[in-house]
Amino acid sequence: MRTRLAALLLGISAMPAYSDEGMWLLNDPPRQRLKEKYNFDLTDEWLERARLASIRFNNGGSGAFVSANGLIVTNHHIAADALQKLSSLERDLFRDGFYAKSSADELKCPDLELNVLQSIEEVTDQVNAAVKPEMKPAEAFAARRAAMAEVEKASLDKTGLRSDVVTLYQGGAYHLYRYKKYTDVRLVFAPEEAIASFGGDVDNFEFPRFGLDVSFFRAYEADKPVAAKHWFKWSAEGARDGDLVFVTGNPGTTNRLETLDKLKHRRDITLPFTLARIRAMEAALIQYGERGPENKRRATTDLHRYANSRKAFSGQYQGLLDPKVMEMKVAAHNELAEDQILRKPGSERHKKAFDAADRRIAEIQKVYATFEKPYNLVETGTAFPSTLFTIARHIVRMTKEVGKPNGDRLREYRDSNLESLKFELFSPAPIYPDLERVKLLTGITFLAEQMGGNDTLVRFTLDGLSPAGLVDDLLTTKLADPAERKRLVEGGIIAVEDSTDPMIMLARRIDRHARELRKRFETEVEEPERQAYAEIAKVRFAVLGKSIPPDATFTLRLAYGVVKGYEAEGQKVPFATTFAGLYERAEAQRHKEPFTLPKRWLDGKGKLDLSTPYNFAATSDTIGGNSGSPVLNRAGEFVGINFDRNRFGLVRNFVYTEEQARHISVHSKGILEALRKLYDCPGLVKELTGAD
Repeated sequence: MRTRLAALLLGISAMPAYSDEGMWLLNDPPRQRLKEKYNFDLTDEWLERARLASIRFNNGGSGAFVSANGLIVTNHHIAADALQKLSSLERDLFRDGFYAKSSADELKCPDLELNVLQSIEEVTDQVNAAVKPEMKPAEAFAARRAAMAEVEKASLDKTGLRSDVVTLYQGGAYHLYRYKKYTDVRLVFAPEEAIASFGGDVDNFEFPRFGLDVSFFRAYEADKPVAAKHWFKWSAEGARDGDLVFVTGNPGTTNRLETLDKLKHRRDITLPFTLARIRAMEAALIQYGERGPENKRRATTDLHRYANSRKAFSGQYQGLLDPKVMEMKVAAHNELAEDQILRKPGSERHKKAFDAADRRIAEIQKVYATFEKPYNLVETGTAFPSTLFTIARHIVRMTKEVGKPNGDRLREYRDSNLESLKFELFSPAPIYPDLERVKLLTGITFLAEQMGGNDTLVRFTLDGLSPAGLVDDLLTTKLADPAERKRLVEGGIIAVEDSTDPMIMLARRIDRHARELRKRFETEVEEPERQAYAEIAKVRFAVLGKSIPPDATFTLRLAYGVVKGYEAEGQKVPFATTFAGLYERAEAQRHKEPFTLPKRWLDGKGKLDLSTPYNFAATSDTIGGNSGSPVLNRAGEFVGINFDRNRFGLVRNFVYTEEQARHISVHSKGILEALRKLYDCPGLVKELTGAD
């Protein structure tokens, strides 16, 4: 049993017989595994289409081209940010839905950037060559940062493409990702929120599910729809029970290759703090939304994000509290440290390096525990969960950083990132002061609760005021106006230092303390951990080769699995739900929120083939960030769109299991059935299918 558990986690050669684990790099795909287990030949042509048809949404999700005319599909909950920004009191697109009957009706999103991966290049040697053995951590961090900035800048200058150096295996490898950017993105279609997220928080991370969590955009260049060379053909029949399917998307973060001590640190310190912060914000947003329908509309996107995060992090926390999960991690650690390493030539050297790195990571956690709270509150900004404060901090820091050599800047202000940052910073999207007040007051109060009223950072932040008094003062800011932001940025350091804007003054006031905390994190945690994990990665490569994919990094990955039901609580759960099940669920819940159906769905029930598959489950390895990922069949056709996991899959941040864990998708046939029979959008249907 111990060997089997370790195999599941470590990816040893017998792994294909056990699971479909893996968020695989597209430049190091699992060809042999797919051939051995599913008799599938993963060709270069298949991978190229998958890479160039898949899309990363920079607001935190995935999507795909589904026509040669730049049409893009993603989730409704990924589209929600754009829908909210395009809405008003008089026209609520998030609640009521939208369809552009002609290209002239498509609505331009104010600040949505899409990335399409053009190439991947390994630059590990270039990055590592900059770090010398005699360097102290601060020197090593600076040298590594400069080397990564140099690689990105050279790539940007040469290609004109967004260029990001991505850290893999926690420091064991570095790859350069080049992206084609699209910033003229227009809304084409979105269903009503009630059907897109049918079941709401009650059904979130559950299955069976009944959500039409889908929306469509179109990418433009030079004011014309993008002529997409690579796109996914829409499958009219979609996924069937037992089918091999693939998911190409951008999974956010996993922690499977972290050491036991790092995971214990997450369990005992990081996750309890994170959950406390999320619950405080969620409660404040619920209370704000209950004040009236317009408040509810304004808070909806933030509230969904916090509620979703609360469930996701709660699932992670429960996983790390589960003795079985920790036993699996211990078994995996011991299998590598006491068995796999010792079978290889040079085992003594590998064992010594592995043990030393493992001990070093354990020591680093003790150091991090001494300042993790203030670092997260002040430097990462969780004490200031406000769009206006984020804008102020960027203005204060950008005007300082751009005058430095590119390699010396904070990463977010390197030349390779500035264009995207300014696109977001100068967005004309509406900002609501009353909502900002609630978020700021909650965040600053949480800062005091966590650090104590007499803490230096708390007193420095409040500057002699109460939290409410400070927030009232901050909201006299003029930063809601994009023109004011541009004036300050163009005026540079002098304009910022002369500014009496209260939000700018707060960002200036805490910047020195925040930078000190960031420097501590970079030199006492990030760089030492990176060096230790790089040593562990060398051992893994020597012992296991590339049989283990790196942890997720919000970059394009390939996952695969089987469309499959499961058994839970003594009941067999089928692989798919149907429209009949949707209406049964609504009836059983007496059509009370969040189980209300839009009027068109109530009136149009008789038009639908109620046996049509709606949502389906599969074993493919997905995580947050995969929302909106296309689900493909062997032919590379679009058979569904991923939108969630079930609750058994929440532990996948740390371990993969397919016994009950599933990712959940909207079925391509179900989407077509709804579009054809309930929504007046023949042009969209024709574009997807090539037929009326």
